[in-house]
Amino acid sequence: MTTQHLLPVTILTGFLGAGKTTLINYLLNHNQHEKILIIENEFGAVNVDSGLLKKDDNIEIVEMTNGCICCSVQGELTEALHKLHQKRLEGQVEFDRLIIETTGLADPAPILQTFFIDDLIRETIQLDAVITLVDSEHILKQLDEHRVASSQIGFADRIILTKADRINEQQKQAVLDRINKINQKALIFEAIQGQIPKQEWLDIHAFDLSDELELNKGFFVIDTSKQLMADFKPFSVNNTKQSWNDDICSYVFEAGELDLKKIGSFTEQLIEHYGNDMLRYKGVLAIKDQPQRLIVQGVHKVVGFDYGAPWQSANERISRFVIISRKLPFEQLEKEFLATIAD
Repeated sequence: MTTQHLLPVTILTGFLGAGKTTLINYLLNHNQHEKILIIENEFGAVNVDSGLLKKDDNIEIVEMTNGCICCSVQGELTEALHKLHQKRLEGQVEFDRLIIETTGLADPAPILQTFFIDDLIRETIQLDAVITLVDSEHILKQLDEHRVASSQIGFADRIILTKADRINEQQKQAVLDRINKINQKALIFEAIQGQIPKQEWLDIHAFDLSDELELNKGFFVIDTSKQLMADFKPFSVNNTKQSWNDDICSYVFEAGELDLKKIGSFTEQLIEHYGNDMLRYKGVLAIKDQPQRLIVQGVHKVVGFDYGAPWQSANERISRFVIISRKLPFEQLEKEFLATIAD
């Protein structure tokens, strides 16, 4: 099966009440020419959220209840995806994309594993991105009390702030600081009532091996008075000095040109020893005597390597490796990373 036949899937997560259903409904009301399949997961026996979604001929909703697809009904997700594939083969259904809305208590890790460990799913479905909605009003408390909230942020490729109109600028800055400490790689958007253009969170190909790797220096505000343009706002220079006890945070390693053999050994040992704690990681590395960027990208112990675009000048040959992980011995690992610098 060729790449163009792969069904793109977006995992939509976020703690209880973050606004996932509102976001989907906005998409459905402003995206009339696309057939969308939505898998709705509800913790209880009755799926309340599915009843709140718009009904349309271009939309089909599959409900998964009585548990969370990250644990008790994970096998049910695999089975549902297999049945979907069979129906597509037989021409019974035809969809342009799949969105999986998790429960607010779901850890994205086991859900992502479904797309890497099952051969049929890996060959027929293309994981596009993990989108995490964050309730600006309550996220600080949720992070203090629920470990899964930091995991949802840590796995994100895009983070959408909701309910930011209910907090003041100082409170919003505290939210942004804390989110950015957990995940410095995911772009952050602020949106009202799910009003965000679909190109900001769909078809972003976050799991492709690309050579784009930028650390966040701000966030984007979706301006409803400017046809939903995304205005960039830099983080405040007066970042709060408060420290938090989140068990997930971003680690950034930087150096110049690296020795291929040494960085290969470092990466292998890193994944072997700490892969289970590493939620997401990506490196764009400058290898001595190699004109192209070396890309490293992974989830836990599933990792991919490839060479990307050539470096344009000697000045830009900077190796950068970002890891979003539970606690790592950063100082020790940084020494080992710097020891891979080419002679």
